[in-house]
Amino acid sequence: MRAVKYGETSLILTLFTEKFGLQSYLVNGVRKQQKTTKTAMLQPASILDLEVYYSESKNLQRIKEYSWAKVYNNLFSDVIRHSIADYIIELMAKSIKQPEHNADLYSFCEDVLLHLDHSSSAVAANMPLFFSLQLAKILGFGLEPPLTSAASTYPKFLDLQEGVFLNEPPEHLVFIEGKNLEILIELLAVMQPDELEAFKLNKDIRRVLLNALEMYYRYHISDFGSLRTIKIMQEVLGV
Repeated sequence: MRAVKYGETSLILTLFTEKFGLQSYLVNGVRKQQKTTKTAMLQPASILDLEVYYSESKNLQRIKEYSWAKVYNNLFSDVIRHSIADYIIELMAKSIKQPEHNADLYSFCEDVLLHLDHSSSAVAANMPLFFSLQLAKILGFGLEPPLTSAASTYPKFLDLQEGVFLNEPPEHLVFIEGKNLEILIELLAVMQPDELEAFKLNKDIRRVLLNALEMYYRYHISDFGSLRTIKIMQEVLGV
């Protein structure tokens, strides 16, 4: 969810919805309601039930009513979880461009946020890596894991420009190798967030892998730019 001020009292919200995909909605008068339950709902990562007026011919829709669909216990109050949620929302905003219905993508994003809310600190810290890898897969440019389960036979390099694993280094310098590559390959095999508990990664490994994945997205999505929230997680939270 993103919000832009409109006029003196209204907001234009960009939301990813289960039924209509990415949509923009005008909410009138909401900025007059200071610190109410209603305004608290309109923040990134909120999961809401919406009653909307929808017209396929319009770029800006209207919301008739909204309420909590799911209520978090920890995500908005815990600094680390909230910052990771901000990363997830920013990555979604930069990656999801078209207003297309995608129930699988919606379910995945909702499931990740709900897991983040109640998961252990180890799972939460690894969630940005898991989400980044899985989102790319759902959007059609995910990395295909090597056809081997033995670390001794893993490929030696990952070309981030082409998104392919190699046994020889590419001609450019945009690749990862060594232990970082082994961990990334193992993360590709993770199917459920709870499996992330087994990955005891330090902040330096996470930093290298997140920066590599940001670069990977940049090569595969036009006008992707950079992720502001990565710096928050790395510099402030150490994840």
